[in-house]
Amino acid sequence: MDARGRIGTATVPVVTAPVDPRATWGLPAPGQMARTVELDPLVTRVLAPNPSPMSLDGTNTYVVGAPGSGRAVVVDPGPDDAAHLAAVEAALAARGAQCVAVLVTHHHEDHAEAALPWGAHFGAEVAAGRAVVAGPRGRVLEPGERLNLAGTTIGVVPTPGHTKDHLAFRLESGAVLVGDHVLGRGTSVVTYPEGDVLAYLESLRRVHDLGPAALYCGHGPELTEDPGAVLDFYLAHRAYREHQLLEVLGQGPATVDELVATVYAAYPQQVWPAAAQSTRATLDKLRAEGRVEGTEPVRLA
Repeated sequence: MDARGRIGTATVPVVTAPVDPRATWGLPAPGQMARTVELDPLVTRVLAPNPSPMSLDGTNTYVVGAPGSGRAVVVDPGPDDAAHLAAVEAALAARGAQCVAVLVTHHHEDHAEAALPWGAHFGAEVAAGRAVVAGPRGRVLEPGERLNLAGTTIGVVPTPGHTKDHLAFRLESGAVLVGDHVLGRGTSVVTYPEGDVLAYLESLRRVHDLGPAALYCGHGPELTEDPGAVLDFYLAHRAYREHQLLEVLGQGPATVDELVATVYAAYPQQVWPAAAQSTRATLDKLRAEGRVEGTEPVRLA
């Protein structure tokens, strides 16, 4: 790559690594998130006991409802775990609320496994973006719907990209429950082959345009200090990853594994399979734009 930003025969913008604004926010360290915490008058977060390199501290399950309504919605119940169910039931009891619906942001097991069994347990309708998640008696949500539940209104925001069926839920407070679209730490994976980088970028801008008061993430701490700055960082991060891939390919053709080993060299190898998914999804975008060609190996067009 030369000083003008040329890589091989292609000209690409010079992109510098973006700075994550969360680095100075004093967020809880990994493993230090509280199990149950009231985030605002509408929302209690209950952390599921399923930590991993991909799920961070575990799945965040949210109990949402207007104070005094006697009703609540459970969002992303997560794993079908008896201890987690007991913790969610305790959060409902603390609110004096009965669960009237189970909402799911997307079909991945760490968010959706408990949806149908918990729906049956509570006698509550399950609602999601896919019929297979909502179940035969459930409800398939449509983008832009406004759900009047538990004494409050919940907006259904389409956020495809991480997965095709991904939804976010906007609350009356202005907070947005973003599932895996944005994480409390690090960045989200664009899954492959169903993930779509172009859709993901559009979804980031859609959430940004909402002017969220807070981002309540599927994994990791809640983001309340400057949600817009985090969304700006996510957009810049994706542009930087594209630049890195083009920079490596400027040295010659490479396989996906070779690209991941170079671009993600500073990351633990246990997250490389997820990085490979995002890399493949990004390469699909670059192919569609005519900037790279081939599959294994990939080369600059």
